[in-house]
Amino acid sequence: MCGTFLCFLQVCSGDVVCWTSEGASVRSLVFPSESSSSYVEMVPLKALSLKAFTLCMRVATELHGDREFILFAYRTPSYDELNVWRESDGSLSFYLSGGAVLFQVPQLGALQTHLCFTWDSSTGAANVFMDGKKSVTKIYKKGHAIQSGG
Repeated sequence: MCGTFLCFLQVCSGDVVCWTSEGASVRSLVFPSESSSSYVEMVPLKALSLKAFTLCMRVATELHGDREFILFAYRTPSYDELNVWRESDGSLSFYLSGGAVLFQVPQLGALQTHLCFTWDSSTGAANVFMDGKKSVTKIYKKGHAIQSGG
């Protein structure tokens, strides 16, 4: 997958950050307290219809135990097209329009972790890279496409 992914980030406090091919004007987003209303919203400037992707992020959390949380979500009016979760058992997963592919990886913690999720529709190959270390390759949703409109 080639090209630049442009979007706007809007933090619920009202701050707006613009991403360009040169980078972002903010290096991290910090949520100072636990809340069900703290989130970041990304709105693509171009319609997405993806048959492959690499999604990278840096994550640090003090949430532990048997708690699941969403790291990334892209939803169209019909489906959750692409969701990335930290599952309650500590595994990482991503969902494409339904069922998930799970990866057993070391726990996320308070030290920043670099995560990349990759997927290619033509082969179905799915991987997680955690601080540059590649997971086992799993075959998931071969032939699928992530729809636009999210």
